[in-house]
Amino acid sequence: MLQQILAALDLPLCTADRLRINGSGSLDSPYPVSDLACATVGGAALLLTEGMDLPQLPDVHLDRLQASWWFGYSLKPEGWTLPKVRSPMTGDYRAQDGWIRIHANAPHHRQRARAVLDLPEAASREETAARVRLWRAQALEDALVEQAACAAILRSPADWKDHPQGRAIAAEPLVHHTPGGKSGRPCAAWTNPRRPLEGVRVLDLTRVLAGPAATRFLAAYGADVLRLDPADWTEPGMVPEVTVGKHCAALDLREPEGRRQFQALLGQADVLIHGLRPGALDRLGFDTATRQALRPGLVDVCLSAWGWSGPWWMRRGFDSLVQMSTGIAWRDREPRPCPLPVQALDQATGYLMAACALRGLMGVRKQETGSCWRVSLARTAQLLTTAEKSPRSRSEPLIASAAPPGAYADEIETTAWGPAYRLRPPCTAGDALWSSDRGAVDLRSDPPKFCQ
Repeated sequence: MLQQILAALDLPLCTADRLRINGSGSLDSPYPVSDLACATVGGAALLLTEGMDLPQLPDVHLDRLQASWWFGYSLKPEGWTLPKVRSPMTGDYRAQDGWIRIHANAPHHRQRARAVLDLPEAASREETAARVRLWRAQALEDALVEQAACAAILRSPADWKDHPQGRAIAAEPLVHHTPGGKSGRPCAAWTNPRRPLEGVRVLDLTRVLAGPAATRFLAAYGADVLRLDPADWTEPGMVPEVTVGKHCAALDLREPEGRRQFQALLGQADVLIHGLRPGALDRLGFDTATRQALRPGLVDVCLSAWGWSGPWWMRRGFDSLVQMSTGIAWRDREPRPCPLPVQALDQATGYLMAACALRGLMGVRKQETGSCWRVSLARTAQLLTTAEKSPRSRSEPLIASAAPPGAYADEIETTAWGPAYRLRPPCTAGDALWSSDRGAVDLRSDPPKFCQ
């Protein structure tokens, strides 16, 4: 998998020789999830070293267990409890002829799902399940998607392979890359060996979970990450997990003043990472050409759920829904869906996005041109499902999904919710430190400006 990532980023395959993996074990899955963690975390770290201004590039040392645990939750609260991640309505339901998953964590998605199912606002999980059982699975998926809700039926891998969207994904590259405009100013050189991304400005328009994982990685190595959210967006269960090292501001692109502020911020950014649904920025007046014109030399990294072609390319989606549709959650002779032990598609795609951003920054420094990069959860799913477990991973012991106490750093992280411990970094890259002097903060807690 690492070599596929390097090839997608136009790097020599021998770059993989500098990755040293320590430790043994695999997360409990028929798919090589721990191999994917090593490939994507290691790939992002290798890209970081590729851009360092050093006479000899350092090796990257990666801990297989730590990388696997970072695919789960990295934060362990001390004396407080993380907010709930999921709405009670979110989950797998049995329809007349199969299984369907409804994703209803966001209030507007929940409202739309209830409208389709003709449920009151206070409907219980049991009432929802009873209403779902009245539907055929495909008919309900169609009805929910038609009303801009989020859902996916459980398909077998063979069904997905024959599906029009499955065929479209199979024909797509792992990474779509197009050149951008000539840079308007020099990019910050990676001259600080301990904080190589110091001076790099990253504008973050992402939501749970892949995009925030990407910008968390960039912030960990010194980038100035500014995340922007409108007043009506919440993701309480994940914010403490992903905002460490970042600044988070309020800004609504649906408002004229928000668009004006965004335009000014974009002109100052080196990297834009966004995960809004395809076409959303275009409708707000910020299509690809406009973004490149506002910031010549911009590194533009974009995420979608279902790829960039095929009938579903504009459909709303999340990691758990992609697992359902692509057959990852399918098991022969199992009575219900069996998802991965972690949100591996989100996490892996996040590190892939970080690698794309770093590859783009190298292009700005060397060719003085910007670039556009596009990835998707569905294409990452194909990377996982088409990879065989390595002989090593097939014979290794299982890694527990919950990290043991020794996996966490000794230092307390002061977050906006209370003290917490964060997992030790999964890798080292020369003298570069995966660290932050700023704990996790809540959304909209900072002014909308860069700090570096």
